[in-house]
Amino acid sequence: MTAGAATPRERYRSQVRAEIKAKAWEQIAASGASGLSLNAIAKELGMSGPALYRYFGGRDDLITELVRDAYRSLADTFRAAADAGSGLSGLARAMRRWALEDPQRYFLVYGTPVPGYRAPDDTTTIAREIMAALLDVCAAGEPRAASPDALETHLADHRGWAGDHSAPPPVLRRALAFWTRLHGVLSLELAGHFTGMGFDPEVLFTAEADAVADGD
Repeated sequence: MTAGAATPRERYRSQVRAEIKAKAWEQIAASGASGLSLNAIAKELGMSGPALYRYFGGRDDLITELVRDAYRSLADTFRAAADAGSGLSGLARAMRRWALEDPQRYFLVYGTPVPGYRAPDDTTTIAREIMAALLDVCAAGEPRAASPDALETHLADHRGWAGDHSAPPPVLRRALAFWTRLHGVLSLELAGHFTGMGFDPEVLFTAEADAVADGD
């Protein structure tokens, strides 16, 4: 066997874990993350409950794995867009494509928290990769030539969310504007709140993205 190659047992375990996660996403799509049931998944896969617990220690372990996968997918999407020099508008388009591709994945990490669940610290680390990519793109844009406003003054001493990124307050402000305004539009769109209003949510999203990119 080639050094580092997975054994048949390891490949089988990986396959079963992937099948469990696929069934979990189906459950989440049907009844939300709070309705996730390992016993129900085991039944669908023709396994006993105790057998499934050999792959995931409990509901929270399974949710954590799904959260990690979701954050990693978005982090890779953001980093690829940033490395391609897409700018803020391109980053926004990449984020919207990612969200529309799988709304349940989006809501798992950016929707209502799952009752009784607390994500471990390593998921926060992946989430910070997403923010770091956004800050890199914001820092590469034209600096805003203006006196610091109240928010920028506040952010100078309240920047824990930015990790160890060296972005100055105007860049922090721009990143927060991107994050809050675009997630706001996306969340409303994916939850169906624009249905029947008679306009195209993509046009609204693009307008907001362009406004943030222009510093408005």
